[in-house]
Amino acid sequence: MMLSRFAKAAWLATALLLPVSQSQAISDNAVSAKKPPRLLSEFGFFADMTAQEPAVGVVPFAINTPLFSDKALKFRFVYLPEGTAAEFAADEAFEFPAGTALIKTFAFPADFRQPDKDIRLIETRVLLHQEGGWQAWAYLWNDEQSDAELKIAGAKVPVDTIAEDGTPLAVAYSVPNKNQCKGCHALNGEIVPIGPKARNLNGDFAYRDGAQNQLEYWIALGMLEGAPEPADVEAVPGAFDVDAPLETRARAWLDVNCAHCHRREGPASNSGLFLTWGEKDRTALGILKRPVAAGRGAGDREFDIKPGDPDGSILIYRVDSTEPGVMMPELGRSLHDRDAVELLRAWIAEMDG
Repeated sequence: MMLSRFAKAAWLATALLLPVSQSQAISDNAVSAKKPPRLLSEFGFFADMTAQEPAVGVVPFAINTPLFSDKALKFRFVYLPEGTAAEFAADEAFEFPAGTALIKTFAFPADFRQPDKDIRLIETRVLLHQEGGWQAWAYLWNDEQSDAELKIAGAKVPVDTIAEDGTPLAVAYSVPNKNQCKGCHALNGEIVPIGPKARNLNGDFAYRDGAQNQLEYWIALGMLEGAPEPADVEAVPGAFDVDAPLETRARAWLDVNCAHCHRREGPASNSGLFLTWGEKDRTALGILKRPVAAGRGAGDREFDIKPGDPDGSILIYRVDSTEPGVMMPELGRSLHDRDAVELLRAWIAEMDG
């Protein structure tokens, strides 16, 4: 089903409980400008900034397994210019038209035992597809939670919250500078999106008008072209969905958290460790593979992954660390990702040599 322009605006307004008149709120000029606006509000992406309610034409989405970012909550949105659509890609992020904006807000609740209450917005990152390629910018939210300001040089933000077990949790949250964005978003030397791949979006999202498969939703809105039926598209599981097979959950976590660098076209290609979802070579995956140049990051271990021996695996040593120069991923976190370590340990423990 393809919706007409009016039906598309009306459906979005119904789904997001917003008036159709707000459909012209987004500033395409701000999206395409060489110099980004000083304030996030100047883009017009949100009908309600503080509540993270998107304007009509801006669609929320989620990925099946998200990147770990010091436990931050994330609110993701996509904006495509009127009359345009993304082109389906089977393995990589979709081919988005010029004028696209991918928007992601990072936030923390006052208490992770009540994650939907007293949420503090920390930063919003925007990835803008312009005629010359993608540009990445970070916006830091003010204390009033009314707007966010461009921070090219990055920032450090102390966050105090309560963990799920009721203990105090202090986070030294890092807003990336302009150059650090390239550390994760580089592919063949160009900045590209990471998250919106078919396998990550092939799952349900709780829209205001009810839960629906995201690929179906995008296709119906005319936002995605060339896509097969979702049933014919591979889907990664949630990494901590205990009903899914252990190996697929571990591979999903590695794909999202590590493979943007650890792939043949990525910044860590010289490591020989390739952790993309579709990788079939056991040695490239690290199984009984000796490190190329891990230095002290190897922790005196011989293999990236030693089947049946998590403690003898460099992968576990690095994911389990919070020490700069040792920990992996090396950007975007300062906390120990205990759940990920337990998942990867279980996967390696049951692995055959």
